[in-house]
Amino acid sequence: MIKRSVKILSSLLFLILIACATNPNQQEDSSNLTIIQKPILYDEQREQLSLEYLKQRYNMIQEKATIIPKMVVVHWTVIPTMQGTYDAFYAPTLPESRAKISSASQLNVSSQYLIDRDGAIYQLLPDTTFARHVIGLNHSAIGIENVGNGTDLPLTDAQLKSNIALIKQLSLKYPIEYVIGHYEYTNFIDHPLWKETNPGYLTDKNDPGEDFVKKVRSGLSELKLKTVPQKKDLNDDKLIRE
Repeated sequence: MIKRSVKILSSLLFLILIACATNPNQQEDSSNLTIIQKPILYDEQREQLSLEYLKQRYNMIQEKATIIPKMVVVHWTVIPTMQGTYDAFYAPTLPESRAKISSASQLNVSSQYLIDRDGAIYQLLPDTTFARHVIGLNHSAIGIENVGNGTDLPLTDAQLKSNIALIKQLSLKYPIEYVIGHYEYTNFIDHPLWKETNPGYLTDKNDPGEDFVKKVRSGLSELKLKTVPQKKDLNDDKLIRE
């Protein structure tokens, strides 16, 4: 009787192990994803500039420059190397070369994540730390920068896989509703998530390319993300050319 019970328990345990191994949710768990910590400078100056940005651009008064992630915005860097991008993001203030957007704030652009061409994922800032990477939506958006430009440096399959895996992991931690390409940010004008106070402060973007974004979303189909709002009609003459 005891031997029979042991056999039954062994069989049940085997079936449970098989079920766990074949559970789709288990397979898509990206908790073991390798992320290299490579923090940019986040000092009192960057914190203060971030708080000022939240107040002046979004009418949001906060004690800490933190965000509640509800979307992920995917970018490409244009800068051709990971280290070059990291160096560009590192300082708290904008360089002189970004004068066209300095009128909105002296806060330097950055993102929470940077993915190199081989798919290596670098974390530059904590997930919930404010970063300036997308107009109107920074208060709710985690940014993922990909080294490339879509022309002579098209984004790679390795980057595609890393974006999908990273976003899946983020979706386990935060209530991510949207995954968008940077070029889609103006679709959110008049949306409840849109916070930009100056209707004339808009930049012309095409990163990271429609094809790449479609492939990312295809790899995230089980997340049941919300559909991006339809594009708004804009006067292109008002767009800031960077």
